[in-house]
Formats: sequence, structure tokens, C-alpha cells
Amino acid sequence: MGGAGVLLLLLAGAGAWRPPKGKCPLSCSCSKDSALCEGSPDLPDSFSPTLLSLSLVRTGVTQLKAGSFLRVPTLHLLLFTSNSFSVIEDDAFAGLSHLRYLFIEDNEIGSISKNALRGLRSLTHLSLANNNLETLPRFLFRGLETLTHVDLRGNPFQCDCRVLWLLQWMPTVNASVGTGACAGPTALAHMQLRHLDPKTFKCRAIELSWFQTVGESALGVESFSYQGEPHMVLAQPFAGRCLILAWDYSLQRFRPEEELSAPSVVSCKPLVLGPRLFVLAARLWGGSQLWARPGPGLRLAPTQALAPRRLLRPNDAELLWLDGQPCFVVADASKAGSTTLLCQDGPGFYPRQSLHAWHRDTDAEALELDGRPHLLLASASQRPVLFHWLGGRFERRTDIPEAEDVYATRHFQAGGDVFLCLTRYIGDSMVMRWDGSMFRLLQQVPSRGAHVFQPLLIARDQLAILGSDFAFSQVFRLEPDKGLLEPLQELGPPALVAPRAFAHVTMAGRRFLFAACFKGPTQIYQHHELDLSA
Repeated sequence: MGGAGVLLLLLAGAGAWRPPKGKCPLSCSCSKDSALCEGSPDLPDSFSPTLLSLSLVRTGVTQLKAGSFLRVPTLHLLLFTSNSFSVIEDDAFAGLSHLRYLFIEDNEIGSISKNALRGLRSLTHLSLANNNLETLPRFLFRGLETLTHVDLRGNPFQCDCRVLWLLQWMPTVNASVGTGACAGPTALAHMQLRHLDPKTFKCRAIELSWFQTVGESALGVESFSYQGEPHMVLAQPFAGRCLILAWDYSLQRFRPEEELSAPSVVSCKPLVLGPRLFVLAARLWGGSQLWARPGPGLRLAPTQALAPRRLLRPNDAELLWLDGQPCFVVADASKAGSTTLLCQDGPGFYPRQSLHAWHRDTDAEALELDGRPHLLLASASQRPVLFHWLGGRFERRTDIPEAEDVYATRHFQAGGDVFLCLTRYIGDSMVMRWDGSMFRLLQQVPSRGAHVFQPLLIARDQLAILGSDFAFSQVFRLEPDKGLLEPLQELGPPALVAPRAFAHVTMAGRRFLFAACFKGPTQIYQHHELDLSA
């Protein structure tokens, strides 16, 4: 017999003395300081205001409402057993600041409100044993600093994310806690709660929800910070401009800040050097330009035509640093042009090296391997080729095996390893990992109609977004335990129409994802973190 049962027997034999008429209900047995009520249809309300202990057995009470015991504020012990009520509401025990023992055992309770125990600042012993509780609300025990014994045994707890807070709470309190065993899920059935490791619970989820639309279509999107303020720049070929967006703190949305005239633009690549801002506008048919802003408060202006004889059909532009010097590499997809490395020399950027002529390059990716700069070029004519920086120029190192028809490549780092996301329009896109000498296939992802497979690190999540022309764009998340990308969600509605680039930015403590679309407007999504243990 438990402690509550012993107390109940003592109360039952405490004597037949009754206080004056009206102070002890007919269904109760009362002594000077205690009452035992059995079979009462309702919660009695005519007790002596100096009552110290009250036991309610097999009553007809269906729920404990707020303030149920305001008329007996002196209670030190309160016991419920074998009752039919299933719900305990917030502040059910309000006014019982002297209560030390609360036993709610062998009832049918399936739900208890998170503030049900609020105000019980003297409580030392609490039992919720042998009820129908599958979980307990977070912060149920908040403010119960005097607890020394808690009994939760005999409940069909579902040991999912809802009990995580309980597992984290138990080691922090100076109280003995009896928890019992899990009733589910199946993999944890019959396991003692005290044996569960909180670190094995995965109770954090993320969601990308639509936030804003930017009207015109775009081929590229980049983020940059200028004078401490984050910005975004969109390459909008049909509008003929690079559009710079800033955050409107009043309206709490993105607004246009400045636009650069750039007909047939395919990429707008920003570079910030102290107070100066440069934007490389890669344009078709030899019209690529460099725009510059000398300092804050000034507007961007075109300052230089970039390699008009080499860059005839640029498809991508990337920024990289070589020997402490800023450079751009522009991938050219024409037969007559060539992918070109442009490095700073005085006030402008001039050709340093031509790469990969005649191969119709579609994408360039700058990365670091083994502590040295590398460059990966994807082309329409052969497998991606990896170059390394050696002696002041890029030299071919190797190609990527088993990677035919790759349109674009992007890399990310996780756990000390370097990974590649390779986009294929026909066939499966691929994830590869660097093994010290070459990239090896790790994972294949179905991707018919894809032009972009973009990895992004947002907050603590390594994501990769596969943009498709024929289906919903798919968001994947890297699972560290498996080392693989797992599907997370689809982007939309609204659906992305021919997405070509993704980028993220943090504004005013909020995280946003931009999706640049070639045949539809740019869509902006907000990144939300969800706590499944709440």
C-alpha cells in the first residue's frame, strides 16, 4: 500500500466527531481537522474553513475547475482516489498555499493543464500515479521549489518529444521521482523513463513558409552586407537590371533600394571592400560591366567593361580570393569565348587567366581543398573539371568521375568534410564527398528538370534545395547521424516557376530564403524553428 493509502486509512479511523451542522456534507465523515468523502455526486463546498486534510473517493466530479478549493485554504493534505474526473484545469488548487501533500491516484485523468499546480508553494509530496496520462505539459512543476517526492508511475506515457522536458527536468531537481515505464512508441514500450537518454530525442523541426513576392523573374540572387546592413541583389534579365533590395524596418518587408541597368544580365556578383561596393554584372554578348560605389551615400555607377572579347555568353560568376587578392571567375558558355579569371589591378578587374576554352562552361564553383584554392568548372561538353591554384595560376588537377551531363556544382562543408551537390537536368542529381584525392559518389537524388541543387547553411541546419522546372522544389536536410540528405519539405505554395538560384539572409533576427525564378516572380520564404517538445 502506498503512502496515500496509509494516510486514507488513518483518516477513515480518525473518529466520528462532527463539527456543527452545515460544516460536514452528508456524504462525508468528518473529524476535527479532516474529512473523508466517498460517493459524493459533486465536490462538497460546506467544509470547515480550518480543515487540514480532505480525501475524496469515488465521487461524481467530472473535472476540477479553477478555484475548486478556495473555501478550504488551510488544507495540508488533499487526496483523490478512484474518481471519474478526467481533466484538471488551470489554477484548480488556487488558494492552497499551505498544501504539503497532494495525491491524485487511480483516477481517469487524461489531461492536466500546465498551470494546474500553480500557487502550491509549500507542496512537498505529489502523486499522479495510476492515471491515464500519456504526457505532462511543460512547466507543470514550475514554481514548486519545495518538492521532495514525485510519483508518476502507472501512467501510459508516450515517450516521444512531449516527455523530453520531463527527462531534462528530473536531474535538475532535489526530489525523488518515480516515473514508471513507457507505453509507446513500440520501440520504447516497457522501457523505464529514467533510462531514456534526452540526447537521442530529435525534437527540433524547421519550416519554410512563404513571406513575400518580388515581381519580376530573375536568374540569380546573392546576399551581401554593406555598412553593417544585409542586402540582396537580383539578376533580372527581362527587366534588364541588377536590383538591390534592403530591409524596410517600418513595413517589415524587403524593398528596392537601387537598380543597375544591365540588359540581358545573367549574374550580379557583389564585392565589398571596406567602404567601397562593387557589383559585377555578367551580361550576354560581350556587355559585362563592373559597377562601383566609392563610399556610403553614393550611388553605384559603371566603371569598366569586362573582357568583351572573352566573355560572350557568360552563364555564371563567382567571387574568390587568391593570394590575398579579390578575383572574379566568369564561366562562359559560348564556343568562341572562354571562362575567364579577373583579378583586381588598381581601380579595376582585368583578365588574369583564360580557362577551359571551347568547352562551353555552364558553371563555376570556388572552393578550398587541402588548404589550397580550387576551382570546379561544369560544362556542356565533358565531366566537371577540378583545378587547383599553383604558381599563380589554375592548373588542371582531376575531373569528377561518373558525373556526365552536370549543369552546375555547389559545395558545402559539414563535420570536417567537403561535399558537392551536382545538378543534372536529365537523370539523378548527385551528392559527393571529398576523400583526399577525388570526389566520391555518396547519394543520388531524382531530379528531372533541375537547374539548381543549392546547399545552404541556415541557422544550425545544413539544407540543400533542389529546384525543378516540372515539379515542386524539394528541400533536403543533412542528417548528421546518417551523413545523408533527407527530404524535409516542398517549397510552395506559391509554386516556384523554373527556379534558378537560392540564397538566404538574416534580417532583424529573422531568417529568409530567396528563390530566384526564370519564368516567374522571385519568392521569399521565412525560416521557422519548431520545438516539438513544447
